[in-house]
Amino acid sequence: MLYFISIVGMIVVAVILAMGIWNMAKGGSASRSQKLMRYRIAAQFIAVILVMATLYFSTQ
Repeated sequence: MLYFISIVGMIVVAVILAMGIWNMAKGGSASRSQKLMRYRIAAQFIAVILVMATLYFSTQ
């Protein structure tokens, strides 16, 4: 179960990253790009925690 949650976390990070890149590529608002990148950092932190928890619990 934790494995699938980790995958979802990584997908969320990828989607937020793609949204930020798309916004910059089309010349969107710089503040929106900054906000999306901040969300990406938070989502990436959570995804790393989930991956580490998955690895920890899968070895026990």
